[in-house]
Amino acid sequence: MIQRFAFEVYATVGAARTGVIRTPRGEIRTPAFMPVGTAATVKAMLPDSVRATGADILLGNTYHLMLRPGAERIARLGGLHTFMGWNGPILTDSGGFQVMSLAKLRKIAEDGVRFQSHIDGAQEFLSPERAMEIQRLLGSDIQMVLDECPAFPASEAQIEASLALSMRWARRSKAAFGEQAGRACFGIVQGGEFPHLRKRSAEALMEVGFDGYAVGGLAVGEGQSAMFEVLDATGPLLPSDRPRYLMGVGKPCDIVGAVSRGIDMFDCVLPTRSGRNGQAFTRWGTLNLRNARHADDRAPLDPECRCPACRDFSRAYLHHTVKANEIIASMLLTWHNLTYYQDLMAGLRDAIVAGSLENFARSCTQNWGTTGQLLSD
Repeated sequence: MIQRFAFEVYATVGAARTGVIRTPRGEIRTPAFMPVGTAATVKAMLPDSVRATGADILLGNTYHLMLRPGAERIARLGGLHTFMGWNGPILTDSGGFQVMSLAKLRKIAEDGVRFQSHIDGAQEFLSPERAMEIQRLLGSDIQMVLDECPAFPASEAQIEASLALSMRWARRSKAAFGEQAGRACFGIVQGGEFPHLRKRSAEALMEVGFDGYAVGGLAVGEGQSAMFEVLDATGPLLPSDRPRYLMGVGKPCDIVGAVSRGIDMFDCVLPTRSGRNGQAFTRWGTLNLRNARHADDRAPLDPECRCPACRDFSRAYLHHTVKANEIIASMLLTWHNLTYYQDLMAGLRDAIVAGSLENFARSCTQNWGTTGQLLSD
């Protein structure tokens, strides 16, 4: 069994690359999409079902798990992998984004952030050291540094001040991570839409030295073109022998564009959240199963899809279960959406190996619509 964390690139096309991240708990084929299991569960899915979609790694979250059921409790129960029944790799976000987006009355200082829980209003404190301690207790394979995430939009001065604090926290996070055999610690590049701040952040993180580098502070409302501009400026700054992770992204068209710009790892709630709300991703765009046009449709969502929703059921049945608020609707559509995302990643990996990424991306874009955005009925 491999006892260390390692990354190897197999093939490249321009900035895009495909390879493998090796961990003691298994290999992660890149580019990789990580289903979001924020609170120790991928909503509406069993662990074996998630694995069947093709996922190699899941994402969990420090903020949510520290509040409920608590990191120490999970550690006593055998760690996060045992607790949630997932034996593959797990990446845990440090909670910085959730403190910004969910927590109440947050107060940021040099030592950390004090806030009220969005669940019960209890007073909580999260520091770089505590964030890394929680992730160690959870037993996650890839642990993220704690960063400060300013809300969008923010001025350059606000982004610059936030960046400086995040870089100080990154150094403290890496020191608190210490040496953990087989586990990895990723830094997070911040800097908003400002290339010179992104450069400053990347240089500061590389000076510390991390096992991988994430690009944070995107997918918060800046738009796709701005996101791609940041990736164009940031990607070439990062070490080629370390994984690159774009946090919180995203739509299939975002993923294809980001892969072409050298990103290796992604996560997003979109496929699971959409599944719970009656939306299905297909090769031709999104389908809203609430629409009456599906009520008598005997066709599958996608005749070429291998998931149970497409293999065993009609659009008419899915429409019925969505309209009736049956739990199976969430289960089937989530399974389908995650399968769609994993098949997209597999297609990207194959296209890079074959040297045909441009053709693959063009084909996807033509199917989705000339704007590159997913269509909707």
